[in-house]
Amino acid sequence: MSFKTLSYKFFDTDDKDYGLLILRVTLWIVMFAHGWQKLFGLFWWNGFEWTMWFFTGVMWMPYIIALLVVLWESLWALAMIVWFKTRFMAFWILVIMIGAAFMAHLQYGFYIDWFGNQEWNGIEYHILAWAMALVLMLRWGWTFALDSVMKKWFK
Repeated sequence: MSFKTLSYKFFDTDDKDYGLLILRVTLWIVMFAHGWQKLFGLFWWNGFEWTMWFFTGVMWMPYIIALLVVLWESLWALAMIVWFKTRFMAFWILVIMIGAAFMAHLQYGFYIDWFGNQEWNGIEYHILAWAMALVLMLRWGWTFALDSVMKKWFK
């Protein structure tokens, strides 16, 4: 298989699937909020330094992994603004959310703690993010995606 054929497949996208658009925008909104709160301290979070302290000190995560998680959540949000590399981005969001569920949330059960009855939230949200990421990995992008423009270059 030639480089041109591989490149075309990498940028391939489903045309005019509004359900995928809704899914992508919804996951983008959620991941944008999570990434930028860790990076810049937005949305009632303490920002990059505190996040890195928490990940490396409290959760015993290696510094490079913690940094990649913070940057990837933030960069994924930027990539999704132009809908670029959907499958690739969704794969790493799936990896991050699996890691988050098993490293920090599984011990608190299934449900999100809406009433402050436990120390932290369960994995309910993570399962939804997994499903969304998996669908985006399997179905790719959408007509107005940058991927669809790039696909034409390799055709």
